[in-house]
Amino acid sequence: MTCWYEGPLAAFDTETTGVDVEGDRIVSAALVVQDGPGARPRATRWLVNPGIPVPAGATEVHGLTDEHLQRNGRWPAPVMDEIARGLAEQCMAGRPLVIMNAPFDLTLLDRELRRHRAASLGHYLGQNPLRVLDPRVLDKHLDRYRKGRRTLTDLCEHYGVTLEGAHDASADAVAALEVVRAVGRRFAARLERLSPTELHTLQATWHAAQARGLQAWFTRQGTPEVVDTAWPLRPELPAAA
Repeated sequence: MTCWYEGPLAAFDTETTGVDVEGDRIVSAALVVQDGPGARPRATRWLVNPGIPVPAGATEVHGLTDEHLQRNGRWPAPVMDEIARGLAEQCMAGRPLVIMNAPFDLTLLDRELRRHRAASLGHYLGQNPLRVLDPRVLDKHLDRYRKGRRTLTDLCEHYGVTLEGAHDASADAVAALEVVRAVGRRFAARLERLSPTELHTLQATWHAAQARGLQAWFTRQGTPEVVDTAWPLRPELPAAA
């Protein structure tokens, strides 16, 4: 039987106006499908006019300016609908979804759907469960004592994956997909008997432990930052009284 890391995978990535999943917006996104190792990835790309100014710092990261997005981007409502339907289609087909730092991209998408479509991501998925493979969570659990950062660029370098055009949603999605395949091969003895469904459940536990460890470090450093333990999607914030 073919191991999951040698089979069909899909990958999803976004570029945004910032790092606040509750308030920032998606400016570009990509969904990439690959039928197997070495197969040509099929990418669907979206460019969005977010309806709010894009901070200079965000533009420095992904290169997308207000002028470019206003001229070439589409309105968010139809785009978010298409993205959510695309993810649901992958789930229905049984393809695991590779998402680097999944709580960021999936939570941001969920909030955009609520904002522009009055519907949650869960509404679009219906009875088709997410089976997410998060290279950041996998790598941090399987090689927990390795020092250094674990950004996508760092993971690509560590696993020998070529990343061309970093911070382009499509390029990042392809790279994350290849990193997950590389992680699977390197730790085959620990992963090959686990199904994507089992791994999804385990990653929720692993991420929570990783988040608690990071929170403890922040506390020791006197840093007020709060680390969310939810994975792969943060719960909706309760409405203000």
